[in-house]
Amino acid sequence: MTEITSLRDIPQKNIFRKGDTFVLFGELFGRGYVNGLLDEARKVGMNIVGMTVGRRDENMALRPLNAEELAEAEANLGGRIINVPLMAGFDLDAPAGEPTPTALLADMTLKSWQEDKLDWAQIERCREAGVARFSASVAKAMAELDNLIPDGSNVYFAHTMAGGIPKVKVFLAIANRIYKGRGERFMSSRALLDSDLGKLILMNFDEVTANTLQHLIDGSAAIRARIEKTGGQVRYSAYGYHGTEILIDGKYQWQTYSNYTQGLAKMRLENVAKAAWDKGIKATVFNCPEIRTNSSDIFVGVELSLFPLLDALKKEGGSAWAEEQWKICQGLLEDGVSLQDLLDRIAAYNGDATSVQFRNFAAWPMDNTPELADVMIGTSDDITKLHKDRKELITDHLSSLVLEGTGPLMFHTMSEPPAPVVWLNHDIIARQLNSAHN
Repeated sequence: MTEITSLRDIPQKNIFRKGDTFVLFGELFGRGYVNGLLDEARKVGMNIVGMTVGRRDENMALRPLNAEELAEAEANLGGRIINVPLMAGFDLDAPAGEPTPTALLADMTLKSWQEDKLDWAQIERCREAGVARFSASVAKAMAELDNLIPDGSNVYFAHTMAGGIPKVKVFLAIANRIYKGRGERFMSSRALLDSDLGKLILMNFDEVTANTLQHLIDGSAAIRARIEKTGGQVRYSAYGYHGTEILIDGKYQWQTYSNYTQGLAKMRLENVAKAAWDKGIKATVFNCPEIRTNSSDIFVGVELSLFPLLDALKKEGGSAWAEEQWKICQGLLEDGVSLQDLLDRIAAYNGDATSVQFRNFAAWPMDNTPELADVMIGTSDDITKLHKDRKELITDHLSSLVLEGTGPLMFHTMSEPPAPVVWLNHDIIARQLNSAHN
């Protein structure tokens, strides 16, 4: 396996203090990874500033938030929002009078999409229009932000932008088959990636997930120069995914969800951080564990790697609080179903010959296969059925614990980051949780 930098010790250093500035480069929607960072920033009394992606009007034109939307967003953030629309991607952009990529995709059907071709010269004009729009908006937002940050203070930029799937009906049907289908309903992820539709999606993923970090680093250059000149420090963090080490056969082993279609864009994100690091800019991508979120729910089976966290909690110095997590999870299962039996099923899944084939770091992100779909989606469905309520799953509880653990780890690591790309695996998550609760 290629060498990876994993966080093994709980970071103790903290350069951030009251009056410093925490900048959320993205918009806060619901409960996600960034909430943990925000909690840490609030604890030390940082000023919190956020961005917005803006909203679309009836003609799909991008606009700032109105007064009511802005008030709601600022209350949700607990800070000030710079009201410049920072919608990344180019799926709804085009030169004046020309169709957008979304419009070009509108005629694709479930029968035709694999053969349908796109005009790549037209797509490139749309991409250029989207990049120009986003760059101009970043410049405007950074000029406003500059006025909010005092000389000599420290600044933490948290990049949260990800995604980029165009809103077209045909993709939902395709996604349901790629990420949820097995047997006759199975569809190869390679079929999507080799199609023009898939190639467009990958281009948009790059713009949203990866290139936005470059826009942030470039766009904040003047702020960075001023802060560093006056004695402050600037940090950039971003959220990656590149598999996770979990307990398998009693030791921590790297594994991943497949097919992770955004994988190429996440590797591009890592490379943006590496290039910045080489220039002396402290930018770090944290490859975080798999969790269940609104956006990840389409990936059936992504949640299976969460269950061994229960064993990690015991292994990493767990006591009464760790035992309590086991009890909580046991309480979510049907009467007569043992949590240990469920964990034994997960162990069997991880030991399955098909699962083992996908623990290939160098080949990541691998395409799905009918065999993987059978074992992964089948195991996921079987385990979900063991719960009392499909809306109250063990993986929801474990996801909330992972979110709780990652916030302090990321925040404090950024005071003295060890590398441009850092993995947060189940060992350090469990140790952080146990240290917080014991």
